[in-house]
Amino acid sequence: MKLRLSILMMLLLLIGCNSKKQNKIMIIKKEIEFNTNKKKVWNLLTNPKMTKQYMFGCEVLSDWNVGNTIIWKGYTEDGKEVIYVKGEITEIIQGEKVSFTMFDPNIGIKDIPENYVNLTYELTQMKNKTRLTIVQGDFSGAENAEKRFEESKGGWDMVIPLMKKLVEK
Repeated sequence: MKLRLSILMMLLLLIGCNSKKQNKIMIIKKEIEFNTNKKKVWNLLTNPKMTKQYMFGCEVLSDWNVGNTIIWKGYTEDGKEVIYVKGEITEIIQGEKVSFTMFDPNIGIKDIPENYVNLTYELTQMKNKTRLTIVQGDFSGAENAEKRFEESKGGWDMVIPLMKKLVEK
């Protein structure tokens, strides 16, 4: 009797463990080569006048110091100012790498640390080209993770060609 009960408990435990929803890692990684130098690509990423031209009309605003804020500000069709993304700079090597947290305060989810994702831009100089590596995520622990992940992937697919066109002209 004790043996059957032990086997039943083990089976229930195994079934329970296997039925738990496993979080998949949801990280976007893009590598883009620009036919220009690092300085021009860095300017593309950090200059509000440039970001406004490729990032859906949003200006990136920050003093680019670790621990300080970063926001993406834009305007609605009726001219109302909106903060579309906010976060905090977590790492910076001027002209080479910047990492920050990001959160969209307009999508109806709680403004808590679990709902922020990380975004890193890293530049590598190669002869007459610059490689930009973009890493964004992990979305898996955030609310509406799948939707946010897919929207971000689609957004990068729209933005990257505009970035290349701007910096390589």
